[in-house]
Amino acid sequence: MLSQEPLIHKNCRLINTELGEYTEIGVYNYLENVRLGAYSYTSEFCMLQNAVIGKFVNIAAMVRIGPTDHPMTRPSLHHFTYRRVQYGFAAADDEEFFQWRAEQKTYLGHDTWVGHGAIIMPGVTIGSGAVVGAGAVVTKDVMPYTIVAGVPAKPVRQRFPADIARKLERISWWDWPYNIIKERMDDFYLSVNEFVAKYDQAGD
Repeated sequence: MLSQEPLIHKNCRLINTELGEYTEIGVYNYLENVRLGAYSYTSEFCMLQNAVIGKFVNIAAMVRIGPTDHPMTRPSLHHFTYRRVQYGFAAADDEEFFQWRAEQKTYLGHDTWVGHGAIIMPGVTIGSGAVVGAGAVVTKDVMPYTIVAGVPAKPVRQRFPADIARKLERISWWDWPYNIIKERMDDFYLSVNEFVAKYDQAGD
């Protein structure tokens, strides 16, 4: 059973990573420079770098988020040009390049689902409620509540009509406290139309 203390399974390496409450990290994960929002989880063999992940995010096995770039404008792509110490080429590594890579963040909105083996490139933003199909390679931003698939990933369809998606974002149920979600648990089995009718106080 999950709790406010994150659950980290065996053989994981986490570097400069912040985990929210009720989060779970699957076996053989590598996370570096990552913020994982409350209730989100990763499955087995995932690798996430330089990413900000929202709440209630579902990440399937073998997903790669934020794969780091090589310096394509230099005479060589090889990491001897920035991991200089490892090769004895200099007394310090190229920290400016490492800082640049760390700033190329990938953003995943709330309640998103990333399918098995998908790759989401650095600098991409995935909107809340979106779905990334298994094996997809996402190179461009994905709008909220949009399903994308393929290589490169392209929109397949919208999960809900635009007005429903807009209302769900306005409700922002993912920000409800634990006790409110528990109290309203039955409402998550309503149709989406019934749900937004009950909780979208602003209306259109």
